[in-house]
Amino acid sequence: MIQPQTIVKITDNSGAKVGRVFKVLGGSRRRYARIGDLVVLSVQVAEPKKAVKKKEVVRAVVVRQCQPWRRPDGSYLRFDDNAVVLVNKENGEPLGGRVFGPIPRELADRGYQKIVSLAPETV
Repeated sequence: MIQPQTIVKITDNSGAKVGRVFKVLGGSRRRYARIGDLVVLSVQVAEPKKAVKKKEVVRAVVVRQCQPWRRPDGSYLRFDDNAVVLVNKENGEPLGGRVFGPIPRELADRGYQKIVSLAPETV
C-alpha cells in the first residue's frame, strides 16, 4: 500500500533515486496505490547530470510493494521495498531505458508491457 508521504525507491536509470508520493491517481478520494497504479511524486534524491532533477514532479507506476497481495491462484507475494518506475505523462512509456530488480507479471495485465520487457526478472 502506497499512500501520500510514502518514500519510494525509483528503479530505473532515469537519474532519480528516491521519491516522495504526494498523490494517488484514479479518483478524488483514492487513498492507497497498489501494484500497477499511477502515482504523482516529487524527486527527493537524484544523480547529477541526468534527465530527471531533484524537486521535479513526475508520474510513476508502482512496481513493488511491501504489503503482501493475493494472486488469483491463492498464493501471496510481497517485496522488500516500495519501488516505482517513472513514466511519461502523455503515453505512459518509461522514462528510463532500463529497469532494475524483479517486476511482477501483473503489470503486463495492467498495460505496462514495455516495463515488463525491460525488467531483468519477472515474478
